[in-house]
Amino acid sequence: GRIRIAFTNESSWADVQDRIRHTFGVANYSLAHSLPIDYSAPDIMPLCKAIETALQSITYETFRVTTKRADKRFSKTSVELNREIGAHVCAATGKRVRLNGADVNVVVEIVDHTAYFSLVKYPGPGGLPTGISRNVLCLISGGIDSPVAAYRMMKRGCKAVFVHFHGRPYLSRTSEEKVHDLVSLLARYQLAARLYLVPFGDIQRQIVLGSPAPIRVVLYRRMMMRIAEQLAEKEHCWGLVTGDSLGQVASQTAENLQIVSQVAHLPILRPLIGMDKIEITNEAERIGTFETSIEPDQDCCTLFVPPHPNTRCRPDAIQQAEAALPIQNMVRAGIEAAELAELSFHASQSPSPYGRGLG
Repeated sequence: GRIRIAFTNESSWADVQDRIRHTFGVANYSLAHSLPIDYSAPDIMPLCKAIETALQSITYETFRVTTKRADKRFSKTSVELNREIGAHVCAATGKRVRLNGADVNVVVEIVDHTAYFSLVKYPGPGGLPTGISRNVLCLISGGIDSPVAAYRMMKRGCKAVFVHFHGRPYLSRTSEEKVHDLVSLLARYQLAARLYLVPFGDIQRQIVLGSPAPIRVVLYRRMMMRIAEQLAEKEHCWGLVTGDSLGQVASQTAENLQIVSQVAHLPILRPLIGMDKIEITNEAERIGTFETSIEPDQDCCTLFVPPHPNTRCRPDAIQQAEAALPIQNMVRAGIEAAELAELSFHASQSPSPYGRGLG
């Protein structure tokens, strides 16, 4: 199907293109010109002259005409229209017709007493319209990977809600500020986004004081999943999204991913699982998040990290360590301390730069 949008005199084609490039579900688009056409006396000379004038704005040597006569009440056939319009352009401009590989394809559509024509077809972002695949909760850090993972799920029609775990009170707000900017960039694709900011420093400290160093990173990740899942249920999300890439870091080995996944009841979606860092970085550059992601910050992932994390944690060791921790109290504390920021495509709508408390 197609959607026709009428311009006003104040419309900027550059602004319209920018919005279309950030609207999932659009396969391609064109700037079309329109003029009324009389079915009872089908004079196509005004159409021919309008096309001739429009062609003056581009550089080309060869062209073709492709007519789609959606309204069969118009008496001339598509072939007749192609021939007559092409003959007029040839005579008026001296350019040559080339059916295969032409420099420009003049597309004409006859619909409801109106003739539309366009000269250039632009690729859209593709994907599925926002919201058609329900909500997902995206765990987002200040790094390169997680914004790309969120983008990929948004492109498949999911509306993204975000959660960020930060290191306060032991680290500064820099990671929150960076994630605020990243989510604002991603909000271009769905116009608005909700971002939960969860202080994770005290939770990490409890884990450090009560568990062996090599397994702490996996314990951190399991605790994040527990908190994220409760927020996901609050937001009516059907799944959790992470930026995991298989084998990239210690917590992303097959064994550790399996152990982390065991605490969640919702599906955990990992759209980057088979991509390497170069592929992910290239996509981050393409979607415009890379420059923000590489800005320096203080992230909770760097807080209390052991020098040699275990790449293959044993389930019994994890269970033993968690048995000594007040898991439910820690989850509850994380939820109660979370702040919510509501962001829009233009600017934050929250009463503070970082959000409001949930308690």
